[in-house]
Amino acid sequence: EPPAPPRSARDWLLLFCKMLAVVAGVVALVARGASGEVFRFKLKRLEKAKRRMRSKVEVRSVGSGEEIIIKDYENAEYYGSISVGTPEQAVSVIFDTGSSNLWVPNKKPRLSAHSTYAHDESSTYAANGTTFAIQYGSGPVSGFYSRDNVAVGDVTIIDYLFAEVDDTTGLGASYMLGKFDGILGLAWPSISVDGVPTPLQAMIDADLLDENCFAFSLGDEADGELVFGGVDEAKYDGDFDYVPLSSKSYWEVTLDDFLVGDASATNATKAIVDSGTSLLAGPTAEVAAVAAQLGAKEVGSTGEYFISCDADAPDLTFTLGGNAYSLSLSEYVIEDEGECILGMSGIDIPAPTGPLWILGDVFMRKYYVKFDIDGEQIGIATAV
Repeated sequence: EPPAPPRSARDWLLLFCKMLAVVAGVVALVARGASGEVFRFKLKRLEKAKRRMRSKVEVRSVGSGEEIIIKDYENAEYYGSISVGTPEQAVSVIFDTGSSNLWVPNKKPRLSAHSTYAHDESSTYAANGTTFAIQYGSGPVSGFYSRDNVAVGDVTIIDYLFAEVDDTTGLGASYMLGKFDGILGLAWPSISVDGVPTPLQAMIDADLLDENCFAFSLGDEADGELVFGGVDEAKYDGDFDYVPLSSKSYWEVTLDDFLVGDASATNATKAIVDSGTSLLAGPTAEVAAVAAQLGAKEVGSTGEYFISCDADAPDLTFTLGGNAYSLSLSEYVIEDEGECILGMSGIDIPAPTGPLWILGDVFMRKYYVKFDIDGEQIGIATAV
């Protein structure tokens, strides 16, 4: 076949929107209920040559045989299906450890293909009407609160208070282009907008989990999964190294150091492990300095950087809890059709929350992370 034409600036902008907007990685869901039953939703990633096919992949629940559809969009976004209402209305959500609320849309942008929730069609809907608004790194959304049943796999949260969003314009192109419909937050109650009980709180209060934890496996060209109520021992090698939380807000830990090769590259002392961020993200000036050390070139003034896919570039190493977690060049770049961009973006978060580094899906693809609610810690092991 003839070589693909060079990407235009617009092509790269769209690619950046898809990666930065929200998320890479929930590729399957496992829910372990109080009975110990396991429900598994699997997704095969597409081979690189097929990434642009935007395929639908069939998945079946191990416990019930129920068929679920999970979609993979160009290997840049991954999202799972939940259901709201009676009868169930399916919507696709990002499972986000960087926020704590659940919202689903009740209207969609013009010409978009998003699924929406219609409360008038649900017999278990109960009106609330209180105004809802939340600000993400990619922009705000707003709407109002409602109550209804929410099914995550075969686990159903009865009469749950969530948000119906009717304004997603703040997310801009990232939402228009995205294949997710809403966001299901998995962070701590302290950052829940309006103090609404989080989905995790609701699961725990209803005694739906064997163990109060969840774990991500974000496979690279392989199956992946999210487990509620335990871990999947087949998805990691060795034992977990545990890092205590420094704050029960985001899944925040102390950052001992961040190295480019052997040289320290940060003044930040905090890190967040965030499934809702596709890339690594840190203070803008530090990201620019790291890019320069690696020989990466900025794309205009976008804050995104090209880098040679075969550059002689050093490892990046995050030290957490006294343990070093390294990423090689192939693990911290995003390759697309023979071109690579640095999987890192600048974000300046003011004190007292910041400055900090966000360890998004670039980090979580290499490391299997257990989010331990009762232990108030994260466990990190090498993913397999």
